[in-house]
Amino acid sequence: MASQEPWQMENGNLKGSSKEIKHGRTAHNMSSSSLRKKSDLSLVNKVPCGLVRQLLANLQEVILGTKLSVLFPAIPLAIVAQYYCFAGPWIFGLSLLGLTPLAERLGFLTEQIAYYTGPTVGGLLNATCGNATELIIAVFALSKNKILVVKYSLLGSVLSNLLLVLGTSLFCGGIYNLRQEQKYDRKQSDINSLLLLLGLLCHMLPLMFRYATNSGGATLIADSTLSLSRACSIVMLVAYLAYLVFQLWTHRQLFEAQEDGDDDTVSSDEEPVIGFWSSVVWLIVMTAIIALLSEYVVGTIEVASESWGISVSFISIILLPIVGNAAEHAGAVIFAFKNKLDISLGVALGSATQIAMFVVPLCVLVAWIMGIRMDLDFSLLETSSLALAIIVTAFTLQDGSSHYMKGLVLLLCYVVIGACFFVSKTTPDQGNGITPGIKLPTEGVVSA
Repeated sequence: MASQEPWQMENGNLKGSSKEIKHGRTAHNMSSSSLRKKSDLSLVNKVPCGLVRQLLANLQEVILGTKLSVLFPAIPLAIVAQYYCFAGPWIFGLSLLGLTPLAERLGFLTEQIAYYTGPTVGGLLNATCGNATELIIAVFALSKNKILVVKYSLLGSVLSNLLLVLGTSLFCGGIYNLRQEQKYDRKQSDINSLLLLLGLLCHMLPLMFRYATNSGGATLIADSTLSLSRACSIVMLVAYLAYLVFQLWTHRQLFEAQEDGDDDTVSSDEEPVIGFWSSVVWLIVMTAIIALLSEYVVGTIEVASESWGISVSFISIILLPIVGNAAEHAGAVIFAFKNKLDISLGVALGSATQIAMFVVPLCVLVAWIMGIRMDLDFSLLETSSLALAIIVTAFTLQDGSSHYMKGLVLLLCYVVIGACFFVSKTTPDQGNGITPGIKLPTEGVVSA
């Protein structure tokens, strides 16, 4: 049988049965599985050499085991374009396309590791690596002192999940299941909404402090805002840590995806298809490739903006999150078609919470370590957009039922916000009271 092949048993007996892993599957796991396809290993099994057979099986499962495999050629094309110094927009576009399947494959590999380590460790991997693409892009942008690119891309990820992904899911699910009642469990959405509101408070306080403080000079206000942002970031990380304990230990039943026995997508993915160490190696390789493409994206974003005539704010807030989370977004919509809104909500709200409460404060602390003055002051326009998105989403989900009109309103909110940033001409060299990427406390202050 396929489950007894050496590449699936390379570290001995499986730790945990299929039933245990199935019991611990989250909405993110199930959403990612909707874009996978079962590999035919009949030809690979005929290869006489065991090592070659294992390598070919891994290649087929990892590279061809997704419906997004057609986008993998964009990765070598982006590398070639960078090596031969092609135009920046080509490098930027190819890198974005290459990041799309890589983000989905990260979810696949973490789930494979979870088959051997158990659902708790798998949940921790998913909670820390679920938005690895955004985190890696943010770190490279920080290293190049492009603070606004970091803020824009992370803000865009939250807005995209709350308005675009959730809106599309509710709208498509409502249209397709027009004659069926659409219900979902409010418990999980209430927890995520509370965390998002806490994150919004931590974003608004530095902004309000900067506007409310009139004495002490620009340098002192900037230093105080930065200190407040770092304190808020620590509070957000503590809240996210408590959220992980709540999600993975004390109240895990609230976050486990409910599976139906007739769901082919889920039932076909009950056993690991590659071994533990193969999954670890592939995870490292995929992360390295994401880091390389992220460096290309960050290095060419301004050139692409000038060439396409689109502002950096629009590219960072709208285009980057859509491409980086395309696989996850598609999975959420697919399950909305199946009237499984708990999974769709778990994907959209879970990703938004992870970005707002983990990735954003982590970037502030990483910038602190790097000696870069990044704060939580996202300026008035960006913070207002975030506040309205969270409030509208919270109101939308308050009654535990859904229809297509709710999804349409969320989508229209996203369109309006996108139009706002499309006409915005803010450049990465403009700061919010603190000039991005400047390490000296006196820089960024305009002389009288």
